[in-house]
Amino acid sequence: MNYLPVPAPGTTPRRVLTIAGSDSGGGAGIQADLRTIALLGVHACVAVTAVTVQNTLGVKGFHAVPGDVVAGQMEAVVTDIGIQAAKTGMLASADIVGTVAATWRRLQPAVPLVVDPVCASMHGDPLLAPSALECLREQLFPLAALVTPNLDEVRLLVGVDVVDEQSQRAAATALHALGPRWVLVKGGHLRSSGHSRDLLYDGGEFHAFDAARVPTGNDHGGGDTLAAAIACALAHGFAVPEAVAFGKRWVTECLRAAYPLGRGHGPVSPLFRLS
Repeated sequence: MNYLPVPAPGTTPRRVLTIAGSDSGGGAGIQADLRTIALLGVHACVAVTAVTVQNTLGVKGFHAVPGDVVAGQMEAVVTDIGIQAAKTGMLASADIVGTVAATWRRLQPAVPLVVDPVCASMHGDPLLAPSALECLREQLFPLAALVTPNLDEVRLLVGVDVVDEQSQRAAATALHALGPRWVLVKGGHLRSSGHSRDLLYDGGEFHAFDAARVPTGNDHGGGDTLAAAIACALAHGFAVPEAVAFGKRWVTECLRAAYPLGRGHGPVSPLFRLS
């Protein structure tokens, strides 16, 4: 696959801010973001929103970071280092969702924001308090250049159960009505076919991105990895459809390179880039 430009030694690379939770097992969350962002030649800045207690078997608990600390991290990065794109992951609570939205509006960084609306882990463990869903829809989605929900998150956000292409289009339409400029309804959880179709929608036109389904149970962190790769491409000035196409190719390769870890689901792996 074609990669993003790598900066020459000693020159400042593009910067992406990830606003997300920490995964103690190292498979998802900020840890997954950092692997992808670094291996794509981009400098990663972080605003930690929560510390999770998890491994390959599931999430045992989490501790949310106070909202003012999350806001402080965002401001420290944006006002000094500068960013070309940002992404969100686990935001944990309504307070943090509202704080991230308010801080983004106050700082007004003229860069694309990718919102990965993490509501639950791949094991079904809740990662977002129910009270935060409405805050996510009303305050953060209208600020997003792109939102990237999986099918379980679609059901929680707009009540659409995606079972085929028609319902996937209906879900994208309902999500777009909440205010983001683009919506990507991921089809990875729709196991009824041998391919994975992600559907991108801007309120006027649909774009389908297909890939052969990779037969692996080691897919922890796939959503984080996809959103991080898209954010990196946006930081390089790609248009949203081209950035999504790049992210789709990247996460497919990461699925092919996924490895077993612990007694549960191992992580998708961008380490193939090193070979």
